[in-house]
Amino acid sequence: MLKRLDQFLIGETGLIKKVEGEGRLRRRLLDMGVTPGANVYLRKKAPLGDPLEITIRGYELTLRKSEAELVFLEVEDKK
Repeated sequence: MLKRLDQFLIGETGLIKKVEGEGRLRRRLLDMGVTPGANVYLRKKAPLGDPLEITIRGYELTLRKSEAELVFLEVEDKK
């Protein structure tokens, strides 16, 4: 099931399927390693949901909610 990163719950993991957006914003996300095929783990959310802290490619990254809305992931089933 595809889900936007801003809709993830703390502790959820997923595989990036697509990154939307245009121009500088999309390029910035791709440059930070937010690319299709990368695994993402949502570590923290601020009290009002902005920003979010994720673990991707072995490091922690903080994204604004507006940036997270552009990232679509396949949610990994909890076993």
